[in-house]
Amino acid sequence: MREYTKWEKFQNWFYYNKLWVFVGAVILWVIGSMLWNVLEIGQIQPDCRFIYAGSRPLPADCIEALETGLASIAEDYNGDGTVAVVVTHCVTTTTDDLENRIYGYGAEITLLADITEGESHFFLMEDPQSIQLAFQILANLDGSIPADDDYDAMDQVYSWSACPRLTSLDLGTYSDAYLDQLETGNCQDLLAGLYIGRRYYYDPSMEEHPEGNEHMWQAMTEGATQ
Repeated sequence: MREYTKWEKFQNWFYYNKLWVFVGAVILWVIGSMLWNVLEIGQIQPDCRFIYAGSRPLPADCIEALETGLASIAEDYNGDGTVAVVVTHCVTTTTDDLENRIYGYGAEITLLADITEGESHFFLMEDPQSIQLAFQILANLDGSIPADDDYDAMDQVYSWSACPRLTSLDLGTYSDAYLDQLETGNCQDLLAGLYIGRRYYYDPSMEEHPEGNEHMWQAMTEGATQ
């Protein structure tokens, strides 16, 4: 009886077990992807996190320029050798049709998750009052926690246009397809109607590099007026 070679034995084994090999490979790929994302392997960690809350998405050109511009104000607060800023989108809606209500609910969940996890320290908002009424998360201008019955957000934010460091950023122009129409314009003009604020933490341990956040806030609002 002929004795099979190791290669022939392997081929025979693989023929009868290839399905399980495939299943195992898929499982390993899924686990590896999850670990890669959870451990954030190879990802640049942001020094500052912003969340945008508005009724329409900001154009991709504007977001990219905004992250770059804000990074020019920031410093390497986390000590990883790079300076990076991330802006998360949270698009709200005020219309009553079902599709937009679903998007609105999704935005609320995104914002609530961000607040609960302590992700974003800075807020770019179209309507600060609605954010404060819903979550009472905005800090006073000095970073302190407002009184329990204080829901007046306008005392806790600066308008973008009132912050010289922000309005002086060269953010260029954007081109964006919105509601099936091509729009172009100046990014600064688009941001002029927004407000900037920062959050507070009941649990200070949730805040990453608080000294860096304070430095960034002071840098952005230098010379700002209400």
